[in-house]
Amino acid sequence: MWRVLTLGITLTLAPVPVAAQSGDALAPLRFLLGDWTAIDTPPGESGSFTFMLSVQDHVIVRTNEANYAAAAQRPASRHEDLLIIFLENRSLKANYFDSEGHVIRYAVDARESNHAVFISEPKAREPRYRLTYTVGRDGTLVGSFEVAAPGSTDAFKPYLSWKARKR
Repeated sequence: MWRVLTLGITLTLAPVPVAAQSGDALAPLRFLLGDWTAIDTPPGESGSFTFMLSVQDHVIVRTNEANYAAAAQRPASRHEDLLIIFLENRSLKANYFDSEGHVIRYAVDARESNHAVFISEPKAREPRYRLTYTVGRDGTLVGSFEVAAPGSTDAFKPYLSWKARKR
């Protein structure tokens, strides 16, 4: 129990018991939880990411890093991003932020076991994005990131794909 004094009025607040809360909305995404390392990467590339519960298990936070060695046409680089998955109005949503200044807002479809699709809403004159994760029988996590050009909201084309294993 907590007592809060505001404008001379004392309020008594009690934590909401876990049993009284609704079901675990994040349960379909728990297959993502853990520390993952990219596998089968091209020479000079490496990456890792972590999905973890946060905010008293009300959100899932993914932190990601990808490293690229210098090549003939580009200098060495490092990409970092953050994905926050949450429940809003009984729908799973996610917000993405990266070191290049991108911000993407996703709706999340996780109705299939060990499979989740993050898809951005169509907006006039803006690309649309789809991020997909699937766990194979061998425990390998396969990810893909696709982009649809402005005006062709469902004509997604592959941009990146990867595989990862739990550490």
